[in-house]
Amino acid sequence: MTKTASFLVVVAVMALASSLASAYDPSPLQDFCVAIDEPKNAVFVNGKFCKNPNLTVAVDFFFHGLNIPGNTENLVGSNVTIVNVDLLPGLNTLGISIVRIDYAPYGENPPHIHPRASEILTVLEGTLYVGFVTSNPENRLFFKVLNKGDVFVFPFGLIHFQFNIGHTHAVALAALSSQNPGVITIANATFGSNPPIKPDVLAKAFQLDKKVVEHLQAIF
Repeated sequence: MTKTASFLVVVAVMALASSLASAYDPSPLQDFCVAIDEPKNAVFVNGKFCKNPNLTVAVDFFFHGLNIPGNTENLVGSNVTIVNVDLLPGLNTLGISIVRIDYAPYGENPPHIHPRASEILTVLEGTLYVGFVTSNPENRLFFKVLNKGDVFVFPFGLIHFQFNIGHTHAVALAALSSQNPGVITIANATFGSNPPIKPDVLAKAFQLDKKVVEHLQAIF
């Protein structure tokens, strides 16, 4: 292979690697790109239609309300208040978002994944048992008990959870590495899909009786 041919192969491989590396939230192509649903006044496209910079105002970068506790009166005893690009348009192209998580006593944020983000969580009040599980075949559990002021990181795309082991309410803030990280709650997606997954499939996958699977699907 000639030097020229070798150089072209290297360039092609680097280009492919670069395209794969930018398959998620792209780096900003300008100072900011405020999301706008109506493209009439849009000038760029980078994640969402971008508002004309000349029409951008401070409120595009502002959100109010994370001081308000979420309602935890539900089956899992938690509430996630998310601030993503849909609620804070100035996040567009910046690759970040934030959530507030409220936990009732013994409430949990059940096992879930974020398909487009890693996460860093800080406990503001209470005591949480948190953890994540690595991919197959190891399925290794990393866990920790967190108190006020403690920080824990959940790597990109891995199943993770938080459980309030205290007798009082707990609160945490988490930052995520995407303007729209998404969430897939494992139990809801598995047993509450629409249309339902055939019970025989889940019975075999989880080594459960078919009637147990049908009961779980009725709950979710």
